[in-house]
Amino acid sequence: MTAVKSNLDEEPEGAEGVSVHIFSGGVWLAGELVVPEDAVGVVIFAHGTGSGRKSPRNQYVARQLRRARFGTLLLDLLTPEEETRELEGARLRFNVGFLAQRLIGATIWLARRQGTKGLPVAFFGASTGAAAALVAAAAFGDTVAAVVSRGGRPDLAGAALSRVLAPTLLIVGGNDREVLSLNEEALNALRCEKDLRIVPGATHLFEEPGKLAEVARLAAVWLRRHVSPGKTPADVEEPLEISVRGE
Repeated sequence: MTAVKSNLDEEPEGAEGVSVHIFSGGVWLAGELVVPEDAVGVVIFAHGTGSGRKSPRNQYVARQLRRARFGTLLLDLLTPEEETRELEGARLRFNVGFLAQRLIGATIWLARRQGTKGLPVAFFGASTGAAAALVAAAAFGDTVAAVVSRGGRPDLAGAALSRVLAPTLLIVGGNDREVLSLNEEALNALRCEKDLRIVPGATHLFEEPGKLAEVARLAAVWLRRHVSPGKTPADVEEPLEISVRGE
C-alpha cells in the first residue's frame, strides 16, 4: 500500500533545506536550515536534554512554522564528541550559560549570512534549551523578535529572566505539573510581554494525539504577532555578556 502524505507534512513552495556547520564557542555545530522563498523571519531551535536537530517533535513543529512563512534552523548545541561525554555524565546540557553562548554565536552567524541577513530572528526552545534561548535573548536585548518555550525549564535562566525584552510565550502540558509550576514562577520573573499557555491533557513531551499540533499552532500565532521587520541580531556588537545565576 502506498503511504498517503498529509498536507501538514508538505513543505511550502521554495523551501529547500541545507546542512550547515557553524563555528561557535570554538567548535563546529551541525544544523539544518530551511528558508521558504517568502519567509518573514527565521526561528532557531534550541534543543533540550538528550535531544538534537533530528528530534521528531521539533522537526514537526519546524515544518508547521515553515508553512506559516518562517525559516527554521534546527541546531545541535553540542558536538558528537560532547554528546558521547554526556552519556558518561558530563551534564553539559544543564550548563545554560555554556549553551547560550553557543546559541549567540550561531544567531549572529545566521543574521550575517547571505540569504538570511536582514530577516528577524526568533528562538524556539525545549526543555533546558528554553533556558539557553532566554539567556541568549537577554543578551541580545531588543534585537531578538520573540521567544517560544515548549515544555521548557525557563527557571534555569535565573537572573537573566528579568532582562529578557523579547515577547515570550511559555507552552506547558496541563498534566506536566512540576514543569508547569516552574513555568509559573518564571512567568512572574519575566518583565517583557509574556504569556503562559497550557495545553490540556498533555504531558511533558506532548505525545498525546493532537497536542503537538496545538503547540505548533500556538507558536505560529505568537510568532506572527511579534515577528516583523526591524532590528536583527547582526546589529549587535560582539562579545555579548551573559549571566545566569545572579548578577
